[in-house]
Amino acid sequence: MTLEFGWWARDAGGRRYQVRAQVFGGAITWSRKQGHHQPWEAYGPPTGEDWDLLLDQAGKRVPRRLLSPQQFAAIKRLRPPARNRSDFVPPGS
Repeated sequence: MTLEFGWWARDAGGRRYQVRAQVFGGAITWSRKQGHHQPWEAYGPPTGEDWDLLLDQAGKRVPRRLLSPQQFAAIKRLRPPARNRSDFVPPGS
């Protein structure tokens, strides 16, 4: 079963675009779309903020039983470790 999450974000130029994260088979597919009639295109690498929004939305679905705790834990495991993320700031910097 594919789990789909989405939200709106803004680029550096201030234009809005829609971000979609689809979880299926232990993998996440990130895509984005700008405009109603535009096709979805690959998006990435996702920022730390994107991961935070994904985990926040997934966490909200657990109490409503739209997502099991096991599925939520699987999504959390897919997030790369902090040292490999582009937004990682080493301690003492």
